[in-house]
Formats: sequence, C-alpha cells, structure tokens
Amino acid sequence: MRIARFTTGDDPRFGIVEGESGQPQTLAVIAGDPLYTPIQFTGERVPLDDARLLAPVIPRSKVIGVGRNYAAHAAELGNEVPKEPLVFLKPNTSVIGPGDPIQLPAQSQDVHYEGELAVVIGRVCRDVPLDRVEEVILGYTVANDVTARDLQKRDGQWWRAKGFDTFCPLGPYLVTGLDAADLQIDTRLDGVSVQSGRTSQMIFSIPTLIQHISAAMTLLPGDVILTGTPEGVGPFCEGQRVDVEIEGIGVLSNPAIRRR
Repeated sequence: MRIARFTTGDDPRFGIVEGESGQPQTLAVIAGDPLYTPIQFTGERVPLDDARLLAPVIPRSKVIGVGRNYAAHAAELGNEVPKEPLVFLKPNTSVIGPGDPIQLPAQSQDVHYEGELAVVIGRVCRDVPLDRVEEVILGYTVANDVTARDLQKRDGQWWRAKGFDTFCPLGPYLVTGLDAADLQIDTRLDGVSVQSGRTSQMIFSIPTLIQHISAAMTLLPGDVILTGTPEGVGPFCEGQRVDVEIEGIGVLSNPAIRRR
C-alpha cells in the first residue's frame, strides 16, 4: 500500500494511491493520520496530478541516522567499517517533501547528497527483540541524508553538517507491507547516475538497527530511521536536481537553491 500525504491548496491530508505507474492515478482520501488511526476511506478521490505531494510523515520526535552502513561508502571517505551501528540524530525541522528545494547554507561550500532507505516507526517501542522488529515498522520511504561535508570534517561531530533546515527530504510515499531486505537504490544528479546499490549490502540489517537503537531510546510513532547510503556520494550545487529512487517506493526529487 502506498500512502501519500498531500495538499490541493487546503490543509494536508492523506490518501492511498490507486492505479499503476504510467497510467492515470488517483488518491483515495482517508480520514485522519494513519500513524494514529485505522485507515478509513472518506469516499473522496483526488487525481494524483492535481495534488502536491508532501513529506509522507513529519516526525513529531526525531530522525535517526546511521553512518557508514555500507562498506564501500565507508571506504570512499577513508573510514573504517564500524563494529556497531554508528548512530546520529537529525532534527525534525530538517524534513521536507518531494519537489521542495534543498537550501544550500552560506556556511558550507561542499554539500553532498546521500540517497537512503528510510524506516518509519508505527508504535511506541523500547528494547525491541530481533524477532519482533516487523511489529513496530509502519512502512518505508525514500530519504536524502543531505550533509555539509566540509562542516562535518571541521566540527568533528555531525549536528550541524546534517541538521540544517531542508537537509532531510522524504517521500514520495510511505509504503507498507514491503520486503526491504534487498531493494535497489539509485541516485541521479541532473539525470546522471551517481549512486547505485542494494539494501542487502547494508553492514547492519534493519532488524539489527532497530534492536540497537531501541535499546538506548524509546521510539515513537512517526520516528524515522535513515539506514545508510551506498557509495557514490558527492557534491551538488545551486540549480541542480537530486533524484533518489528506491525499488517498490518511487522517486524523491528535489532541486537545490542557495539559501538567501
């Protein structure tokens, strides 16, 4: 099931995407927020082309990132593979949706794209055992863990490099019931392929990540876990467009502008 958060000029709403890609699609509007209420259709349908898609979830609490979770990506930046998940936090104020511009800050001259699979948590949980991880996952979406690489190196820690407003694009949909163990991830810069990998190449699997993170902190509905990026990260500039595509979910596309 593909769940969209959208607007047609009114307050944001949620809908289930109907129809196949490449054909006319509609949004079957649902009542409330699927994070908190069972899906109930209102009977209204909106043509997908008439809607502006928003980030499928706005985390009320936190975005949790995982660094160096693909061996080739760790190597390309001259880092060793971590012995346990390397976890950091991004503020929820960094989240934007499909089509929203990534604002390049004046403080950085080396902002990088990082295409990733994102996990959306569906219930309050703590100390989740490996065999119960699926029970706490609502679904998956596409993410771009935008990073000011020069600030990351200069600061020695990552709060600023990864925490700027607009540095966490999410979308286009929240997909439920997806087997995320071996999905293709592709990133394109102005249509040219720059990243290609599969989720099966993760060093630490999604169940391992959730077990590890939930042993330290309570996870809440809407929390987002970014699971790491394949090799091929690199800089992008004002006027360029970053597209991140994940098999079974869709394409997350965002232009870059210079923050004024």
